[in-house]
Amino acid sequence: MNSKDIQRIAVIGAGQMGHQIGMLCALGGYETIIQDMNEQSLIDAKNKLEAIIGKWVHKGKISSEAKEAAFRRLSFTNTLKEAVSNADFVIEAVVEKLDVKQSVFKEIDEYAPSHAILASNSSTIVNSLIASATNRPEQIINMHFFFPPLVMDCVEVVMSEKTSEKTAQTTMQVCKQINRTAVLLKKEISGFIANRILGALQKEAVFLYENGYANFEDIDTICKKALNHPIGPFELMDLSGIDVGYFVMQQRYSETGDPEDKPAACIEEKVQKGELGRKTGKGFYTYHTQGVK
Repeated sequence: MNSKDIQRIAVIGAGQMGHQIGMLCALGGYETIIQDMNEQSLIDAKNKLEAIIGKWVHKGKISSEAKEAAFRRLSFTNTLKEAVSNADFVIEAVVEKLDVKQSVFKEIDEYAPSHAILASNSSTIVNSLIASATNRPEQIINMHFFFPPLVMDCVEVVMSEKTSEKTAQTTMQVCKQINRTAVLLKKEISGFIANRILGALQKEAVFLYENGYANFEDIDTICKKALNHPIGPFELMDLSGIDVGYFVMQQRYSETGDPEDKPAACIEEKVQKGELGRKTGKGFYTYHTQGVK
């Protein structure tokens, strides 16, 4: 299979990543279906996309005709079999837990056509751990988008030892078609590149905060003003979802057994309290309609 054979894309998971990935695919000209078991999640996804792309039209980023064409190519379903049975390319965007992803991939493998490429949007889990649940390891690949996908112009495409070169090159072409800059990594490592570098920064920021060297607001200010980062590490954790980072750390710890990889106490406390960042209205910062307080 090559990139010209990709006509239909299925995105599994309508959460904060999945619905935007689906819109990218529709804007790129692919017949796209977004699947989620939760019907309300699908309704929310459609409403959010209407709002985002509506703003794009208002700002002149795209025409109203382009918006309408993209939505004609986009559909929604709560049935996984319906989503993948005619797909040429599947992008999984479910929760960052290995057992969940393995279960989802096993089901996708059962229903998707034999030629279909199955990609994971995991931010840290290497595809070889997921491919073991399928009968097509040569067609399994990581396709890691960054949050929010409709804004961030980067995708980490990661091969395992069993991923075929054709699968990798087709995935790179899909990225090009949806107007995203892709970087191909031919050797897999947990966390890939961006999140390993980011994780090191966040780990040090949390260490400095938990040991009383500075409060989190001041650490964010220093990173923005002295290092010229567009957003501080604590602001970024709130934006991405503190639970997302927590699951990533838990997965890394389960792989390495190194206590240094366990989630920090302040992260675990936030998750237990349900203070997950912007999406819950409170994380390290408190959020209102007018912004950070």
